[in-house]
Amino acid sequence: MFVTIPPMRMPNRDVVAVVYDGLCTFEFGIATELFGLDRPELDVDWYDFSVVSVDDGPIGTIGGMELRAPVDFRRIEAAGTIILPGWRSLAETPPTRLLDALRRAHDGGARLVSICSGVFVLAATGLLDGFEATTHWRYVEQLRSAFPQIEVRPDVLYVDNGQTLTSAGSAAGIDLGLHLIRRDFGAAVANQVARRLVLPAHRDGGQAQFIAAPIAQADEHPLSATLAWALERLHEPLSVDDLARHAAMSERTFVRRFADATGTTPHRWISAQRIVVAQGLLETTSLGMDDVADHSGFGSAANLRRHFERACHTTPTKYRAAFQSASAG
Repeated sequence: MFVTIPPMRMPNRDVVAVVYDGLCTFEFGIATELFGLDRPELDVDWYDFSVVSVDDGPIGTIGGMELRAPVDFRRIEAAGTIILPGWRSLAETPPTRLLDALRRAHDGGARLVSICSGVFVLAATGLLDGFEATTHWRYVEQLRSAFPQIEVRPDVLYVDNGQTLTSAGSAAGIDLGLHLIRRDFGAAVANQVARRLVLPAHRDGGQAQFIAAPIAQADEHPLSATLAWALERLHEPLSVDDLARHAAMSERTFVRRFADATGTTPHRWISAQRIVVAQGLLETTSLGMDDVADHSGFGSAANLRRHFERACHTTPTKYRAAFQSASAG
């Protein structure tokens, strides 16, 4: 079962993306976009991003480009977070120097993050033995066969074991990266990053895994104005009929178009957005649970607790304690 890991102290902000000949460019782009861009709009001590190659000389990429990056396994060992953006061949055992560097980094407290086929590198270290992991659905049986000690989860977007984190298909790396940002900096910062990426409103991976997601600009989708209107009224009762009337559609048409636009139902979307509000209040205020429930639209502390546990696999009280403890550390 996927478990939401509470925010943790992150003294080492060095993030290293590992590249290789035959690099999966989309996966590498995800790592760069999430962790490598400057975030001047955020009042936080952001990550220090660098790239290390496992191969000498220029490396080829999917798409025909060539890249150069230093071969520096000591930098991998010293990193706080290491991103494995795919791997060039499921049948190829990763270089021993890379596996040793990853093990030493893990021993030093680093977090090892794989995107899509990058899990095969992480699995080869032995650090996933006895733990859950996921990968692209096309590779599930190969991962199970090659590494029977791993409990492979094909039905989730990502798995977070604390120090080892794995994502499903390539785009799920975005979900995992935002999850990690939320662990490090809280829901409000993760939501700002998501807004910059203009993500879908909800990603449903068979588990209660959602990302605090933005809405499109008003000129990008006909439902954007209605979603913005709803976000301003999350503390009020909101029905599907209310949303449909604001969008000037029949309820049936609205539900169909809403699913096309967001990939989920209006009820689930509203609940997810209310959880985001509740997380922000728990992180930044000392409001009592009844007040948090009132401001986030859940109405009562009992209702807040029920929805929060379903979404986050922890209670609001434990979430606040874990976040405040991490922030104090």
